Amino acid sequence: MNNLPFGKPGRFYRGNLHTHSTRSDGRLSPEAVCQFYKDMGYDFLAITDHFMESYGYPITDTSPYRTPAFTTLLGAELHAGLTSVGETWHILAVGLPGDFAPNLPDETGPGIAARALAAGAFVACAHPAWYALSEKDVIDLGNVHAIETINAVSDDHNDRIDSWYMIDTMLAQGRHYTAIATDDSHFHDRHSDRVRGWVWVKAEALTPESILDSLKRGWFYSSTGPQIHDLHIDSHTLRIRCSPASSIFVTGKGSRAVYKHGKGMIDAELSLSSLKSPYCRVTVRDQHGGRAWTNPIWFTV
Repeated sequence: MNNLPFGKPGRFYRGNLHTHSTRSDGRLSPEAVCQFYKDMGYDFLAITDHFMESYGYPITDTSPYRTPAFTTLLGAELHAGLTSVGETWHILAVGLPGDFAPNLPDETGPGIAARALAAGAFVACAHPAWYALSEKDVIDLGNVHAIETINAVSDDHNDRIDSWYMIDTMLAQGRHYTAIATDDSHFHDRHSDRVRGWVWVKAEALTPESILDSLKRGWFYSSTGPQIHDLHIDSHTLRIRCSPASSIFVTGKGSRAVYKHGKGMIDAELSLSSLKSPYCRVTVRDQHGGRAWTNPIWFTV
């Protein structure tokens, strides 16, 4: 409970953690991608081009496009080895050094994830639903930080935008992950893959170092629209302030949940006495179907 971002110092910054450019299979140049997200009011961006031999193993340098009001983190979408269903691994790594080494001979997905973690990156299991990752696949990745639970490009590719099932399954086994919503934007005309999912990161400064530190600490929440302004848990009561909501859910282990429905709710109080779960996560849903999600909140460590 002490890991909630809302009482941490600093302010919330909005960012997209999964984006592609012409350095791999995206349609826009890195400069144009950064300008798009600046124009859309984002505070930070990670361009995560496909780290593959066919693209020259790019770590796209976006540092020239940083301003006092907009920053970038270096990263890549890593690929090595095959998953249990024979798909090439997709692993998101944000905060990589620019000299991160190309794939090693016979490197596996878990192997390259371990290298990215050792290099200081925030590492996430990318879009599990999109390519049917198994529970074992996710566990095999080791101590990665997060699971990508919303991946916008998947919506128009195979209708698998939502991977919350995987993080809920992992939580029920007592495994700790945070959750990120992303665009995975490529800027192809046929895809609605931009400004669909993002993170709000609580940080003391709009710098790559501060944003990356907060991501690793879990001081953020994800959204496709609504905002969560504050959240506190005292004894068995959860209190929340948010943008106008039609439903607020507190979801626990298995099917356990408490909820409140209303019209234009901007604050609420929910009793957790009947939840009987070692953890919960909070979802705010608005009248348009947009959602905001906290990271999992563990009552016991």
